[in-house]
Amino acid sequence: MVVVNESLCDLCGTCAGVCPANCIKILETKVLIDYNQCVECLNCAAICPFEAIRVSGEEVIKV
Repeated sequence: MVVVNESLCDLCGTCAGVCPANCIKILETKVLIDYNQCVECLNCAAICPFEAIRVSGEEVIKV
């Protein structure tokens, strides 16, 4: 499961722009992920400039 660290996230929307399932929504104060539609491609975690997104229980390695 992909999780967002809200203390690191600045709501820039970069993650939503690369989501092929269109399951990430940026609200005024937080990010919402529709886990029923998420395909766990990890595009969001790889592109996040603040390293605020990761897979629960795992570290994301930036490439």
